[in-house]
Amino acid sequence: MNPLILIPARMAATRLPGKPLADIGGKPMIVRAYERAAASGLPVAVAAGDPEIVEAVTAVGGRAVLTDPDLPSGSDRIRAALEAIDPEGRHDAVINLQGDMPFADPGLARACADLLATEPACDIATLVAPEADAADRANPDVVKAVLALPDGAGHGRALYFTRSTLYGDGPVWRHIGLYGYRRHALERFCAAPPSPLEKREKLEQLRALEMGLQIWAAVIDEAPLSVDSPADLEAARALVRDEG
Repeated sequence: MNPLILIPARMAATRLPGKPLADIGGKPMIVRAYERAAASGLPVAVAAGDPEIVEAVTAVGGRAVLTDPDLPSGSDRIRAALEAIDPEGRHDAVINLQGDMPFADPGLARACADLLATEPACDIATLVAPEADAADRANPDVVKAVLALPDGAGHGRALYFTRSTLYGDGPVWRHIGLYGYRRHALERFCAAPPSPLEKREKLEQLRALEMGLQIWAAVIDEAPLSVDSPADLEAARALVRDEG
């Protein structure tokens, strides 16, 4: 396979406006996310919804492409960027990394790419981690993945995703919002309208399942820090300070 990492970013975030350029230890958050992605060894570009994001990335020698700011989702943004960067179709897979995960391990992108390469039935690859604490089970902001996962297996097929409480003695897998798409799956997904379950749960990955696309998830040890609020931003800044 020949994967390309794309990082969607826009300034108009609801809970933390302007967060791609939020300063974390002297660097904009989107630059930190870009540098971590580049450390994977895969080609990387930012799918930017605003010119100032493009300027921040290119200022450090990175690659960014400006997309329509009115695109409805990050998936639509990476599709637009992919068409602009690679109209010839050289890249048969795209890894969608989040610009609000400034410390994501570079191996996460590789994990998604490897899952696409090893599971022929996998249309979309993603990641899960064990719940951080028992409160995650009832927290609607924590998206849970229901997997067909044999004991001891490192990856399995996703059957459902939900914000609802999950009961029982089995593990609860916290979904990490990183995706690897086969190119044809991304095109099909973006061409389809929002589905009933997607609108009910406010989770766009349910559209893929309702379309019959297969999502597989690899298990990682711990969810990376995601910056979604002012408190998260302060935690990210504190992490940089603590590391010196």
